[in-house]
Amino acid sequence: MIEELHRVPETYLKHIENTDGLFEIRVQQGSDIFRIFCFFDHGQLVVLANGFQKKTQKTPKQEIEKALKIKKEYENEKK
Repeated sequence: MIEELHRVPETYLKHIENTDGLFEIRVQQGSDIFRIFCFFDHGQLVVLANGFQKKTQKTPKQEIEKALKIKKEYENEKK
């Protein structure tokens, strides 16, 4: 869906507040809900960082921190 649609609905892809370009992909399989953090490389490439099964309404802070660390490492390696 991310690849084919010009604008993906926020139900499936949402920017994480107070982050520099981190997004959350939402996937539901039956009653299970999964989240995958991602970011864009030059607006074209979607880089998947980390994912987890969401069991509460609030996204765990340590998962966001892990994704931000992966994003920073990715950007440093590209330099």
